Parts: sequence; C-alpha cells; structure tokens
Amino acid sequence: MRESSTPHFVGLDIGTTMVRCVVGMMNQTDPRPSIFGHGSAPNLGMRKGVVVHADDTTEAIVQAITEAERVSGIRIDRATVNINGMHVGGINSKGVIAISAANREIATEDRLRVEEAATVVKLPPNREIIQVFAKNYSLDGQSNIKDPVGMRGVRLEVDAHIVTAATPSLRNLDMALDKAQITANHHTVSSLAAAEAVLTRQQKEAGTVLLDIGAGTTNLVVVEDGEVQHVAVLPIGGLYITNDLAIGLRTDLDVAEAVKVGHASLQANAKKTGVLRVELNDAVHAFKAEDVHLIVEARVEELFEYVDKELRKIQRSRKLPGGVVLVGGTAKLPGVAEFAKEQLQLPARLGRLETITGLVDTVADPSYATAVGLMLLDMLLPASEHGRQQGQYQVVGNINSVFDKLGGFLKRR
Repeated sequence: MRESSTPHFVGLDIGTTMVRCVVGMMNQTDPRPSIFGHGSAPNLGMRKGVVVHADDTTEAIVQAITEAERVSGIRIDRATVNINGMHVGGINSKGVIAISAANREIATEDRLRVEEAATVVKLPPNREIIQVFAKNYSLDGQSNIKDPVGMRGVRLEVDAHIVTAATPSLRNLDMALDKAQITANHHTVSSLAAAEAVLTRQQKEAGTVLLDIGAGTTNLVVVEDGEVQHVAVLPIGGLYITNDLAIGLRTDLDVAEAVKVGHASLQANAKKTGVLRVELNDAVHAFKAEDVHLIVEARVEELFEYVDKELRKIQRSRKLPGGVVLVGGTAKLPGVAEFAKEQLQLPARLGRLETITGLVDTVADPSYATAVGLMLLDMLLPASEHGRQQGQYQVVGNINSVFDKLGGFLKRR
C-alpha cells in the first residue's frame, strides 16, 4: 500500500447494517470530483445507528476501509464520518452582540462572535454541539441578511440551527474508529452529507426535504433558501419492514428479507397477485402476494407519517416546492417515490449523483449517497489537524452547496 502524492479525500458512512467507504480526489482537468476507490462491509455492531458492540463495528470499518484501499491503491487513515441515531437532534438559537469598532463596520471577527454567541444554550451534561448552521443575520432591525461583513451597524443578530448529539454515543463511535486506527477529520449528520451529494442549488433554494432511509433509521433534513431549517432522525427504516414481514408472514427473518428484496413493491399499477415464492437454503417458501403488499405499504405509510409530523413542526408540510428527495438502501424499494408523492402531497424523486466522475457505477446506488457526500465534505470543510475532539464543532454559513460558503470555524475545547 502506498501513500498518495495527490491529495485524496475519504467519506466513511457507518450505517446500522453496512459500512461504506468512498475515496475521491479533485481532477486536474475536470472541475468535478473523481471517485477512485470504494468499499463496503456488513455491520453487526450497531442498533438504530448507535454502536452497541464496538468490536463488531470496528471489524466492519476495517473491512470496508481495506476494500477501499485495495481498489484505490492508497493507505487510508483519516476520513469524514457520519453521526446517526435517535440521539441526534436540532434546535434553533439566536445570538446577539454589539459592534464596538469605531466605524461600526461589521468585520469577519464580529460575524464569528455572534455565531459563537448563538451556541450559548443550556444543554444536558450528556449532550454536545456537533454543528451550528448560521441561517441569516439581522443588523439594527434589518433582517434576512445573508452575510453582514462590510455593512455598518451597532447590533448584530444571527438565527442559527444547532445540531446536538449524545456524548456517550459519540464516545463509543470514536472508540470504534480509534480501534480501527482511523482519525475522524469531521463528523456530520448522514442527511446533511447526502444533501451535498444529490441536491441541486435550485432545490436548496426552493425548499426541499431529503430523506436518507437506511436500515435502522431515517435521516431527515429540510433545506430552504440555501439554509438548513430542520434536522431529525426518525426511528424507522428498512429493517422494520423486514421485521413486520417476518411477523405477518410467520417466517424467519432471512426469508422475510428475501421476500422484501425480491418481491416488495409500492407500485400501484404493478401489484403482484397470487402466490410469491422464495427459495432459500434449498427450501421454497410461498406467501400470498396481497399479504406482502399490505404489510410493506402499512410500514412505509407509517414512515411518511413520521416525516409529515416533522414537517408540520416547522410549518413546511406540503409547502416545499423542491419536494422530497429519497436516498438510502430502502429508497430502492420499487414505487417508493410515487408513494412518497401521494403520502406527503409533494413532488418526489430518487436522489442522483450528477457531478461525480470516476468509478461511478457502484456509488450511483442510492445507498452510497451518504458516503459520497461525506467524501465531498472531506474536500470542502477546513482541514482539522487533530481530528474531532470533545466540544469541537463547526459553524457553517449559507449552504448553497450545503457547505460551499464556509463562514465558519472549528472550536476546540
């Protein structure tokens, strides 16, 4: 294994059932990032996005990294990593400062001060701030300012969205990474990474909800006016469809998974009828197609009820012109986009990688969207010399490329 002379960037998506790694670099002649390595491995050490068996998670990380090293031909020891689980949440906050400069002109230092003031919030002792998104600023009563630097005034305010997570869950994830000898350059929520990979600038401006539907959880982010409006992690994913099929069909989990992968569909005009057969371990299992369809539809309908509940919290239910963009392994369920359109009363489509070159055949799969987004953020976010430390977080300004205007800083305790 060799050290690469060309700068390379790594995204590591540690999911409930799979770990995926993507390696990329910037082209000399093409402005689009190029992917030249990827790997994946089953993960038996997590439940609902949280580490419950550190050794199993470490083994999955090592296997995915090793495969990516084999494909890319370079050694990997650093990556930008996702944070997942129900412990992740977002809150709104406001920061206010007075401008003390003699000419009352807003400097970059003033913007950083007001952003840091927004982070002075009361959190439980077992929670910490991961990222702070500066949405917009107000100066002497003038609101909706995107960048106040260079303007004049005496009172500067910022509206921010703060993403927090449970400290014990973060420590367990860091421990698994340490055992795998991987340093985390940055951490971010899965949905924010996926948004970087698949959302267009037009969608981010108009207002879009991205759903990363994984095995154990569904990550949600609402982006509007180029700003993160809401972040949430929902306690439902593809494994819940499998579990319901196992219960409803009175069969084993591996058979239920085979039924889901081979026969589950939400396409209204292509409903299967009669008897569905699955062959597994030299045995043939038969089930009524109507039973399979009813079980799958009920569980996915419940998922979108959770999504609509989150949208109602921020008064965005049925009010996002950019619609719904779906990624994640469960987004491959046939007909899921049309089903989302019907349930949420919004335009809906599967997320697509449109600005990537290189080994795109594998990573074009919706399940790789988060890993690709993490790789892109590894390119875009300021380099960290020591990786993630407790109390370190990022303040990110207007996100026309989700992170392409980095008005932020890294704070270390």
